[in-house]
Amino acid sequence: MTASVDKVFRDAGAIMHGHFVLTSGRHSPVYWEKFRVIEQPEATVKLCRMIVENFKHDGIEVVAGPTTGGVVLAYEVARQMGVRCAFAEKTEKGRGFRRGLAIEPGERILIVDDILTTGLSLRDVIGAVKQESAEIVGIGVLIDRSEPAVDFGFPLFSCLRNPAVSYPQESCPQCRNGEPFTRLGGI
Repeated sequence: MTASVDKVFRDAGAIMHGHFVLTSGRHSPVYWEKFRVIEQPEATVKLCRMIVENFKHDGIEVVAGPTTGGVVLAYEVARQMGVRCAFAEKTEKGRGFRRGLAIEPGERILIVDDILTTGLSLRDVIGAVKQESAEIVGIGVLIDRSEPAVDFGFPLFSCLRNPAVSYPQESCPQCRNGEPFTRLGGI
């Protein structure tokens, strides 16, 4: 299945090479543009099905994700599981559930996201879920590109594990070589 996930991203033109500033602020020679895949409903359904299959026996009651890409994935995973979804938006204090979206104490939560590099967005959602006293059952992502691998203390499933190097700006070899960078994702 790993080869087919890689093929979905390659066929969509979602794997780019160059000098990129990631959402985390880190620099990398590889960029995974998940929206090139998420814009294709059939591919998104298949990838989300992989997450569902991994967690289908865990009594999930709510699927939660961070804005923006995580909203689409949370919806689709929740739809396939027959449960509700929620999304955690950025707030002054990290992330939180707003717009009347509520996570109840004790509910069993699956957190999903698109691309895992540093885990910052996922840690923010974990914090938001813990604030609601809910139980985190696991985490599902499309691509885990973290290097080194991130341990959240919960089971982590990725449709594809593909470690990719990234650097803080101050130690980026491409910056040292004067290569211009591209910023495609969030700030």
